[in-house]
Amino acid sequence: MPHISLPTDQPGIVGLFDFRPETAGPLNALAEVLLRQESTLTRGERELIAAYVSSLNSCRFCFSSHAAFAAAQLPEGMPLVEQVRADLDAAPVPSKLRALLRIAGKVQRGGREVTEEDVRAARAEGATDLEVHDTVLIAAAFCMFNRYVDGLATSAPDDPEAYAAMAEQIVTTGYAHVPAGLRG
Repeated sequence: MPHISLPTDQPGIVGLFDFRPETAGPLNALAEVLLRQESTLTRGERELIAAYVSSLNSCRFCFSSHAAFAAAQLPEGMPLVEQVRADLDAAPVPSKLRALLRIAGKVQRGGREVTEEDVRAARAEGATDLEVHDTVLIAAAFCMFNRYVDGLATSAPDDPEAYAAMAEQIVTTGYAHVPAGLRG
């Protein structure tokens, strides 16, 4: 049960956005830029970074939703997401993405954990400064999102189909959020 009274029974961050729509806009805009705008990293790869950080933070709602969003946009689907979650070193991801995921994991522990050696390793695998930047910002943003969702004890569906339905909406329309009072 959430720590505060929410106006809807929407799970996770969606219920929080219904509670305070004026914060939903900027947070959704950030997610839209980081996860969906044009980039040399695919949308699926960026969602995988978000899911990986959310997994490290043990945020069930954010991991489950962004895992579904990543799976819907990666040819290897959920099996790859689960492999990355279970063992990044053994997961069959490109070396550049693995280096970026390692940076994301360090950001999750603390920003100062990222070293010049980590960045150099990512560059050696072909990562650009923009990809390193966006990886760090995705990881940092998802630490915030995870703490927002879990800090207010929001609900998280148990049914994977609920996340698959969210994924369909995100893949199709993006992170635009319509507050509960404006839904048809």
